[in-house]
Amino acid sequence: MGSYSDLLRTSGVARIIAAQLTARFPSGMLSLAFLLHVEQQTGSYGSAGLVLAATSIGQAIAGPLTSRLMGRLGMRPVLIATLVVCVTAIVAIALLPLTVPLYMAVGLLAGLANPPVQPAVRTIYPKMVNSRQLTPLFSLDASAQEIIWVVGPVVTTFVATQIGTVWAILLAAVLMIIGGIWFITSPELGRVRIPRSKRRFGTVLGRPPVLLATVVGFLLIGACAAIEAGVVAAFGHDGAEAGIVLAIFSVGSLAGGLFLGHVPIGPWSTARRMFIVFAGTALAAGLMDFWWLSITLFIAGIGIAPALAVLFAIVSASVKFSDTAEAYGWVGTGQLIGAALGSALAGFLIDGNGAQGAFWAATALAFLGFLVPLLGRRWHPDLRGRDASPIPDTEPVPMQPS
Repeated sequence: MGSYSDLLRTSGVARIIAAQLTARFPSGMLSLAFLLHVEQQTGSYGSAGLVLAATSIGQAIAGPLTSRLMGRLGMRPVLIATLVVCVTAIVAIALLPLTVPLYMAVGLLAGLANPPVQPAVRTIYPKMVNSRQLTPLFSLDASAQEIIWVVGPVVTTFVATQIGTVWAILLAAVLMIIGGIWFITSPELGRVRIPRSKRRFGTVLGRPPVLLATVVGFLLIGACAAIEAGVVAAFGHDGAEAGIVLAIFSVGSLAGGLFLGHVPIGPWSTARRMFIVFAGTALAAGLMDFWWLSITLFIAGIGIAPALAVLFAIVSASVKFSDTAEAYGWVGTGQLIGAALGSALAGFLIDGNGAQGAFWAATALAFLGFLVPLLGRRWHPDLRGRDASPIPDTEPVPMQPS
């Protein structure tokens, strides 16, 4: 744990982690807040699902696009513009009496304008710490983001049920403004400039480690989304059991990230971590019991944050600095599509087979998430004893004749 103490004592690290977590905290609130609000306004969960789908599509499209724009226009201009548009769209959903098509249109706009905080901060990290600290920093970041997914839904549910859905959405908007301003005004953001990429849009996805990270992230988050749907289906919305089990699932991820974050990254690292997720999920599918699910999902969770940390590190070490933001944008898009697919697949199987069907889907996705890096290990960078920082951008230096 000493490596994390050293990290947090490094100038600016604690501040930038706190700022970006605050800016991204609404990500753990808005899906549930939109679902509850649109259902309340329209009387239909199906309509609410369409709005969430439109929002997710917007986020998936925007990920690599807005990330690449940061290299052309600068991080602060892109973050400011997207923050203003996104907050405006969120407030519109909360306050305006819209029809379902208009809710979908505004949700799509909110998704398209989602501020690219995650690609920005992961582009900044290699410039803030030395090479020895970079992998633990990625691990700490992946572990800390569990706060978003544990606390966010709890806060949203409390505010929406006790005060109102409008206030739950507005609270998310306020946090996005506060966190966005805090992150945008951080000195570290002004010290780092992303060089303009000379490659065509999408070329970075052809790098095997980036493609590997995108596919594995897609399968990992898809499995997590299916697990969440299965837990809710198993215990229902009314009791506390579902929330407790999902919190234990996230605590497992947090613990795994903190205790495995210092382990050197080799070609087998992603496969090993994904096997933990697969094994825990497969065990969980055997019995829909509170204590059984709590124990097995804690085991599955142990692999999640460490796997994400490895994916972030192999992307960082495999691309030029000018391409890092776009690469992380593609990885984020893969995760968003995985979340949507995992939820949809789980919902279909729950209708036909009950809550256990969702865990079958999660087990299959987690197994593929283990199989892909196992078969693709030759494309997995070996970072043992090696710097995980991005490849420097170099240009020809003109030589004067002597």
